[in-house]
Amino acid sequence: MEHIGTTDAELLTRLADGDQQALALIFDRHAAAVTRYAWALAPTRMDVEEVVQDTFLTAWRKASTITIAQTSMLPWLLVTCRYLAFNANRKQARNRADTLTESDRAHRAGLGGGTERADQAREELRWVMDEIERLEPVDRQICELCLVEGRPYQEVADALGLSVGAVKQRVSRNRARLRKAVTVDEN
Repeated sequence: MEHIGTTDAELLTRLADGDQQALALIFDRHAAAVTRYAWALAPTRMDVEEVVQDTFLTAWRKASTITIAQTSMLPWLLVTCRYLAFNANRKQARNRADTLTESDRAHRAGLGGGTERADQAREELRWVMDEIERLEPVDRQICELCLVEGRPYQEVADALGLSVGAVKQRVSRNRARLRKAVTVDEN
Protein backbone atom coordinates (compact mmCIF):
# COMPACT_ATOMS: atom_id res chain seq x y z
CA MET A 1 0.00 0.00 0.00
CA GLU A 2 1.33 3.34 -1.07
CA HIS A 3 0.12 5.36 1.91
CA ILE A 4 1.64 3.37 4.79
CA GLY A 5 5.03 5.13 4.64
CA THR A 6 3.65 8.43 3.35
CA THR A 7 3.58 11.28 5.86
CA ASP A 8 0.76 13.78 6.17
CA ALA A 9 3.17 16.49 5.03
CA GLU A 10 3.77 14.59 1.79
CA LEU A 11 0.04 14.00 1.35
CA LEU A 12 -0.61 17.70 1.98
CA THR A 13 1.81 18.61 -0.81
CA ARG A 14 -0.02 16.21 -3.14
CA LEU A 15 -3.34 17.58 -1.96
CA ALA A 16 -2.24 21.12 -2.82
CA ASP A 17 -1.52 19.85 -6.33
CA GLY A 18 -5.12 18.60 -6.60
CA ASP A 19 -4.46 14.91 -5.93
CA GLN A 20 -7.82 13.42 -4.91
CA GLN A 21 -6.12 10.20 -3.82
CA ALA A 22 -4.17 12.20 -1.24
CA LEU A 23 -7.44 13.54 0.18
CA ALA A 24 -8.82 10.00 0.37
CA LEU A 25 -5.71 8.85 2.24
CA ILE A 26 -5.89 11.78 4.69
CA PHE A 27 -9.57 11.05 5.21
CA ASP A 28 -8.92 7.35 5.84
CA ARG A 29 -6.16 8.23 8.28
CA HIS A 30 -7.98 10.88 10.33
CA ALA A 31 -11.75 10.63 9.80
CA ALA A 32 -12.36 8.54 12.92
CA ALA A 33 -10.58 11.01 15.22
CA VAL A 34 -12.25 14.04 13.59
CA THR A 35 -15.65 12.34 13.87
CA ARG A 36 -15.16 11.54 17.57
CA TYR A 37 -14.18 15.15 18.19
CA ALA A 38 -17.18 16.44 16.22
CA TRP A 39 -19.49 14.31 18.38
CA ALA A 40 -18.27 16.27 21.40
CA LEU A 41 -19.12 19.56 19.72
CA ALA A 42 -22.20 19.07 17.54
CA PRO A 43 -25.67 18.28 18.88
CA THR A 44 -26.97 15.83 16.26
CA ARG A 45 -25.67 13.09 14.01
CA MET A 46 -26.55 15.17 10.95
CA ASP A 47 -24.52 18.09 12.33
CA VAL A 48 -21.57 15.78 13.08
CA GLU A 49 -21.60 14.41 9.54
CA GLU A 50 -21.80 17.91 8.08
CA VAL A 51 -18.96 19.23 10.25
CA VAL A 52 -16.71 16.26 9.39
CA GLN A 53 -17.46 16.62 5.68
CA ASP A 54 -16.84 20.38 5.81
CA THR A 55 -13.57 19.84 7.68
CA PHE A 56 -12.13 17.67 4.91
CA LEU A 57 -13.64 19.90 2.22
CA THR A 58 -11.88 22.87 3.83
CA ALA A 59 -8.62 20.90 3.81
CA TRP A 60 -9.13 20.23 0.10
CA ARG A 61 -9.86 23.88 -0.69
CA LYS A 62 -7.11 25.37 1.48
CA ALA A 63 -4.41 22.72 0.99
CA SER A 64 -1.98 25.15 -0.62
CA THR A 65 -2.18 27.51 2.38
CA ILE A 66 -2.06 24.93 5.18
CA THR A 67 1.07 24.76 7.27
CA ILE A 68 1.36 21.90 9.72
CA ALA A 69 3.63 22.17 12.73
CA GLN A 70 4.54 18.50 12.95
CA THR A 71 4.17 15.73 10.43
CA SER A 72 0.49 15.15 11.20
CA MET A 73 -2.49 17.05 9.82
CA LEU A 74 -4.65 15.94 12.72
CA PRO A 75 -4.16 19.09 14.87
CA TRP A 76 -5.10 21.30 11.91
CA LEU A 77 -8.11 19.11 11.14
CA LEU A 78 -9.29 19.20 14.77
CA VAL A 79 -8.99 22.97 15.03
CA THR A 80 -10.87 23.35 11.75
CA CYS A 81 -13.51 20.91 12.99
CA ARG A 82 -13.91 22.93 16.18
CA TYR A 83 -14.39 26.22 14.34
CA LEU A 84 -16.85 24.69 11.89
CA ALA A 85 -18.86 23.14 14.74
CA PHE A 86 -18.96 26.42 16.64
CA ASN A 87 -20.05 28.25 13.49
CA ALA A 88 -22.77 25.66 12.86
CA ASN A 89 -23.98 25.98 16.46
CA ARG A 90 -24.06 29.78 16.22
CA LYS A 91 -25.96 29.61 12.94
CA GLN A 92 -28.44 27.17 14.42
CA ALA A 93 -28.92 29.39 17.47
CA ARG A 94 -29.53 32.45 15.28
CA ASN A 95 -32.16 30.61 13.26
CA ARG A 96 -33.89 29.16 16.28
CA ALA A 97 -36.79 31.29 17.42
CA ASP A 98 -36.45 32.89 20.80
CA THR A 99 -38.81 31.29 23.23
CA LEU A 100 -39.96 32.29 26.66
CA THR A 101 -37.59 32.63 29.59
CA GLU A 102 -35.78 29.66 31.12
CA SER A 103 -38.14 29.66 34.12
CA ASP A 104 -41.15 29.62 31.77
CA ARG A 105 -39.64 26.68 29.87
CA ALA A 106 -38.92 24.82 33.10
CA HIS A 107 -42.45 25.52 34.34
CA ARG A 108 -43.97 24.20 31.12
CA ALA A 109 -41.62 21.22 30.68
CA GLY A 110 -44.27 18.73 31.75
CA LEU A 111 -46.86 19.92 29.24
CA GLY A 112 -47.77 17.94 26.12
CA GLY A 113 -47.66 19.05 22.48
CA GLY A 114 -47.03 22.45 20.95
CA THR A 115 -50.67 23.57 20.99
CA GLU A 116 -51.07 22.89 24.71
CA ARG A 117 -47.79 24.69 25.38
CA ALA A 118 -48.92 27.67 23.30
CA ASP A 119 -52.28 27.82 25.11
CA GLN A 120 -50.55 27.73 28.49
CA ALA A 121 -48.10 30.45 27.42
CA ARG A 122 -51.00 32.60 26.22
CA GLU A 123 -52.75 32.25 29.58
CA GLU A 124 -49.61 33.05 31.57
CA LEU A 125 -48.74 36.01 29.39
CA ARG A 126 -52.16 37.53 28.85
CA TRP A 127 -50.80 41.05 29.23
CA VAL A 128 -48.25 40.42 26.47
CA MET A 129 -50.94 38.87 24.28
CA ASP A 130 -52.99 42.06 24.65
CA GLU A 131 -50.05 43.97 23.19
CA ILE A 132 -49.55 41.37 20.45
CA GLU A 133 -53.21 41.75 19.47
CA ARG A 134 -52.58 45.45 18.79
CA LEU A 135 -49.92 44.62 16.17
CA GLU A 136 -50.45 44.51 12.42
CA PRO A 137 -51.73 41.09 11.24
CA VAL A 138 -48.40 39.84 9.86
CA ASP A 139 -46.46 41.02 12.91
CA ARG A 140 -49.08 39.46 15.18
CA GLN A 141 -48.77 36.14 13.36
CA ILE A 142 -44.96 36.24 13.50
CA CYS A 143 -44.98 37.01 17.23
CA GLU A 144 -47.42 34.22 17.99
CA LEU A 145 -45.50 31.67 15.94
CA CYS A 146 -41.95 32.66 16.93
CA LEU A 147 -42.25 34.09 20.43
CA VAL A 148 -45.22 32.22 21.87
CA GLU A 149 -45.08 28.86 20.10
CA GLY A 150 -41.28 28.85 19.73
CA ARG A 151 -41.23 27.95 16.04
CA PRO A 152 -37.95 28.40 14.11
CA TYR A 153 -37.57 31.51 11.97
CA GLN A 154 -37.12 29.41 8.83
CA GLU A 155 -40.40 27.58 9.38
CA VAL A 156 -42.28 30.84 9.97
CA ALA A 157 -40.65 32.49 6.96
CA ASP A 158 -41.66 29.59 4.73
CA ALA A 159 -45.23 29.58 6.07
CA LEU A 160 -45.69 33.31 5.55
CA GLY A 161 -43.76 33.65 2.30
CA LEU A 162 -41.12 35.94 3.82
CA SER A 163 -37.37 35.78 4.03
CA VAL A 164 -35.72 34.61 7.25
CA GLY A 165 -34.13 38.05 7.53
CA ALA A 166 -37.53 39.75 7.34
CA VAL A 167 -38.90 37.49 10.07
CA LYS A 168 -35.86 38.15 12.30
CA GLN A 169 -36.18 41.90 11.75
CA ARG A 170 -39.90 41.88 12.57
CA VAL A 171 -39.35 39.73 15.68
CA SER A 172 -36.63 42.08 16.89
CA ARG A 173 -38.71 45.21 16.23
CA ASN A 174 -41.82 43.73 17.85
CA ARG A 175 -39.89 42.38 20.81
CA ALA A 176 -38.64 45.93 21.45
CA ARG A 177 -42.24 47.23 21.22
CA LEU A 178 -43.48 44.55 23.60
CA ARG A 179 -40.61 45.15 26.03
CA LYS A 180 -41.39 48.87 26.02
CA ALA A 181 -45.11 48.22 26.60
CA VAL A 182 -44.41 45.79 29.43
CA THR A 183 -41.93 48.16 31.05
CA VAL A 184 -44.44 51.01 30.91
CA ASP A 185 -47.14 48.73 32.38
CA GLU A 186 -44.89 47.65 35.23
CA ASN A 187 -44.01 51.24 36.23
